[in-house]
Amino acid sequence: MQQTTAAPASIPVPEPDLTPREIVARAAAMREKLLERQAETEERTFYAEDTHREFTEAGFYRILQPRRFGGYEFDMPTYFRVVMELARGCPSTGWCFCLAGAHVLQVASMFSEQAQREIFGPDGHFACASFGAPVGVAQPRDGGGYVIDGTFPYASGIPYSTHFMGQTLLNPEDLTDPGLMFVISRDKFERLNDWGDVLGLIGSGSHSIRIDNAWIPEHWAVREMMIDLLVEGGTPGSRLHGNPMYAGRTLGFFQGEFGAITVGAAKAALDEYERLVMSKPFAWNPTMKRYELEHYQRYVGEALAEISCAEAAVIQGAEQWMELARQNVEEGRPFTAQDDARLQALQDTACRIAWRAVEGILFRTGGSGSARNGERMQRYWRDLSTYWSHNTPAQRDLLLTRLGRMELGLPLDAPGMAPVRVKDA
Repeated sequence: MQQTTAAPASIPVPEPDLTPREIVARAAAMREKLLERQAETEERTFYAEDTHREFTEAGFYRILQPRRFGGYEFDMPTYFRVVMELARGCPSTGWCFCLAGAHVLQVASMFSEQAQREIFGPDGHFACASFGAPVGVAQPRDGGGYVIDGTFPYASGIPYSTHFMGQTLLNPEDLTDPGLMFVISRDKFERLNDWGDVLGLIGSGSHSIRIDNAWIPEHWAVREMMIDLLVEGGTPGSRLHGNPMYAGRTLGFFQGEFGAITVGAAKAALDEYERLVMSKPFAWNPTMKRYELEHYQRYVGEALAEISCAEAAVIQGAEQWMELARQNVEEGRPFTAQDDARLQALQDTACRIAWRAVEGILFRTGGSGSARNGERMQRYWRDLSTYWSHNTPAQRDLLLTRLGRMELGLPLDAPGMAPVRVKDA
């Protein structure tokens, strides 16, 4: 099935001729400044206001945003490459940016033209933190719209978000109810001062927000489950924008965000490791630098190989996601829950490979001095250890069991597993 052609953009694109290659190069050029500001970013618990302005001027927040509404409408591999470069400079900054800049994809896919015009307007600047699990309550209001009430934790990227995207339930007693995915503007929520007392990713801006009985219009919500969007045959966004990128599922993309961040952090750790071995003497023979010894050379080679493997998996997963979305819209081949689970598992495995390179090679052989407070290698280890405590990698066994059951044609009726949702014909 072929897409309809999108209408001309109603919000101007700041740099109409900007290319994916150029925007990735802009992110790479910021690495040294982000490196220098890692400690202050942790102290603040999010990156600085002038860094946010640089990201805005560079166009990072507009990478996945539709051109119709002021974005560059690039692709997922470009977005992940930018995130990798930012995380290589500062993993916390990469995390904070990534999880605020990514959810434009769900808004542009599932919400109506009217909602998108209001949400992205008037100048097209949009950043949107999120929390995917159902929290709080939504009550329909007489005369239309919903009243949202609740405290939503771990809203990574919220310090510079113009909006928040959340998931809540209308009928908690109905287990088949997909709930309500909603967007709410910044003036209707409060960012709580409850982030920073963690081991790592201290600068990721992962504060909670409080929504206190705030009203949103009905078209700022959709009856969808954020982590299980039904996209078969296309979506309101893919038809509006003429781009199948806006008809893809969620979990493979969400896990790819973590993949891009962890690969960027692993590259940062390798950068630091190379600096250490080039400058530090070997303890048992101080006349030699560590890099002159064969086993340190092997450590560098092994870590580089594993990080390169993880990077290739992240980018290939993004390319496969784009192709599945295209097939879904243009060829009538559904983008299935099994496809999404496979991509999620691929990206999760990329995260594990990156972590293994840092924890098992670079941190282990970097020396006790690099584990001191204030040292970059210690910070990278803390950051990746904290990712390892995230709910997503903690659910790997459930993820792989779900994928295996689908591959074997078994029903998803094991404990904790919901049936696969299919769009009505």
